[in-house]
Amino acid sequence: MAISSQDNNDALIQDATTSNETAPKAAQPKKSNSNDYEKWRIGSYGEMLATFKDYGLNRFYGNSVGNTKINHNEISIPRFILQGEYKITPKWILSAEIEFEAGGTGSAVEMEAQSGSENGEYETEMEKGGEVALEQFHITRLIAPQFNVRIGHLIIPVGLTNAHHEPLNFFTAARPEGATTIMASTWHETGVELFGTVGKGAATFDYQALVTAGLNPNGFDSYNWIQGGKQGFLETDNFTAPAYTLRLDWRGIPGLRVGASMFYNPKAGKNADKLITYANMGDINVLLYSFDAQYSNRYVTARANYLSGNITETTGLTAANKYYSNKSPYSRMGPVAKRAVDWSAEVGVNLKSFFPSVSHFPVIYPFVHYNYYNPQEKCESGLIADKRCQVSLWSIGANWRPLPNLVVKADYTTRQIGTSKMFGTSQYNSENELRIGVAYMLWFAKK
Repeated sequence: MAISSQDNNDALIQDATTSNETAPKAAQPKKSNSNDYEKWRIGSYGEMLATFKDYGLNRFYGNSVGNTKINHNEISIPRFILQGEYKITPKWILSAEIEFEAGGTGSAVEMEAQSGSENGEYETEMEKGGEVALEQFHITRLIAPQFNVRIGHLIIPVGLTNAHHEPLNFFTAARPEGATTIMASTWHETGVELFGTVGKGAATFDYQALVTAGLNPNGFDSYNWIQGGKQGFLETDNFTAPAYTLRLDWRGIPGLRVGASMFYNPKAGKNADKLITYANMGDINVLLYSFDAQYSNRYVTARANYLSGNITETTGLTAANKYYSNKSPYSRMGPVAKRAVDWSAEVGVNLKSFFPSVSHFPVIYPFVHYNYYNPQEKCESGLIADKRCQVSLWSIGANWRPLPNLVVKADYTTRQIGTSKMFGTSQYNSENELRIGVAYMLWFAKK
């Protein structure tokens, strides 16, 4: 199957030495690793999704009771990814991953700079919706189990969804909503990464440490927090204020993985398209931190994730962002919150494990999922948060796996708007939907 950034690190470390994996084989799906091929391999993963909704598209512009109650259905190809790896030598590995999102070719945005000034204007040529993006492109040098180097376009492994973003790594028909609302998913930037495994026995940790291009606060807004700050609109990324990411994963108990990650981008305002945009305010510092865990055995799989962070100087940032050109690719919606939060948990039960003697019993995981998120959890004094940004979400459904690398998903999801309570009520209309998805992950050619 296709493998996540962290699982790929495990495989590469295993290629240089024996694996540090402690979980019994019966408790985990079989991993692909770099020993599965001698020279190259090509793989893919993708998703198809149909959604049947009882609400429209105007939560933030509707009437006093929130989103309009109206039937609204959608069908899409959220993403299709092609992935390949080539061993130049056993110690030098070239990897690439191309994402086709929403079946489109995206849009091209250029800034036309005027000579001798900071007053460049945006020019946009819009074609079809969606995008084609280089999600990963890097060269890895294996040195030792404790220390390896990767240079290129890299996944930012902050939070459970980014670190393990492939569709077999979550139960819901769509990616977990909170993480994909408040930050980019999949989040990828260009830079350098150090990774390896340190410690022994129960005190063994996998680590990733990255220095990459940072965020551009031009893209911060009310309803998606820092999501739009991921660079990529222009032909080159601003590297004036780089970002620093650290992730640690502990696997000291069979079947259990516990992770923590942190992203810090000091002086992010220096990454603005126009260098004078935030010149008259203090440093815009961005800090994200997350804690996540997964436990899996033959009977049950459970996951949990907590993600939060802070931005400084959001009063001045909000004011500055209101004056973008109408042709800019950025939202001018304010206020930008000082703090956002997302936390989620899900658990699924493998029904087949209770009927081991029935060879044709299908692999079905009924599951329940909860998510609370708010891109405006806390605003600076003078900025008023929109209560409709608070979302408390329940999903209940099932995953059917006719093959180890293929899953059919279905769930019923309900959102309570304007409340942080798991079983609370709100003055706003709820949003309810039925979702059906099909996803796969595999390597389909190797040598």
